[in-house]
Amino acid sequence: MNLGFKVDVTGLKHRHPGQDHPVLVESLNISAGEKSAIIGPSGCGKTTLLSAIAGILVPTEGEVCVGDEIISALGERERRSFRRDKIGLVFQEFELMEHLDIRENAFLPLWLDGVEARDEDHALLEQRARRCGIADLLHRKPHALSQGERQRAAVCRALMTAPPLILADEPTGSLDTGSGEAVLELLFDEAKLTGSTVIVVTHDRSLLDRFDKVHELSGREVS
Repeated sequence: MNLGFKVDVTGLKHRHPGQDHPVLVESLNISAGEKSAIIGPSGCGKTTLLSAIAGILVPTEGEVCVGDEIISALGERERRSFRRDKIGLVFQEFELMEHLDIRENAFLPLWLDGVEARDEDHALLEQRARRCGIADLLHRKPHALSQGERQRAAVCRALMTAPPLILADEPTGSLDTGSGEAVLELLFDEAKLTGSTVIVVTHDRSLLDRFDKVHELSGREVS
């Protein structure tokens, strides 16, 4: 089992072109193995914060520490390698490759690292797909799946490398209430098997009691 990564964000500022004020996070501390939600009004910078934690963008000011690595201080290639190996990403719009079937989408993180899927990888995918309820859909292309099935496939892909940190940006935003709750429970159940830390950006306050902690963008913890 992995020991999930802790995440510490301090003095984060990031100014987008055309914005008068930068996104600001004074302090955000998430413990290893924790399930945390990030909340805040639309446009406040929740996705920007998640992108900084993932190393997709480098903040204008501040420090982002993931595990023992100051990811905000790494170069682009190092950040990309770290993200590919250590972070699983789940997006609201799924971001599945439409020309690949679901099995191929699941193995994409391995292929991007120049690694061919082994027999044991196929076996693990079959097991995870059964738990995700998509075992009979691995041969299908994303367009042939429902919204809920596509998000389950995206969760499968994000967990393919058993990452210590899982980041999800509005993973239930495109789903109805029942499907959204099922996907969130699936994400938590799968993360528990590997001990992964989970950070979810959400606007749905009805889901907040499912998390260990809830943080506003400013870093103030709420109950």
